[in-house]
Amino acid sequence: MFDQSLYVTRRKSLRTQVGSGLVLFLGNEESPMNYADNTYHFRQDSTFLYYVGLDAAGLAAVWTSTRARTRSTATI
Repeated sequence: MFDQSLYVTRRKSLRTQVGSGLVLFLGNEESPMNYADNTYHFRQDSTFLYYVGLDAAGLAAVWTSTRARTRSTATI
């Protein structure tokens, strides 16, 4: 959506607040309305979009951080 550096900056800010640990960002799925063949227009979870910037259904991102090293992974 925006330049990748914006999301990197946001995650660095979160890392400062969290310190070390595990952060899980869950994106949204397509949502059925009344029956499985009728779906709402997809809208990504706001927090996922804010930190990851990917607007597709079925995504999750896991971020692990220690004082010495940070690692991020996005999965489909």
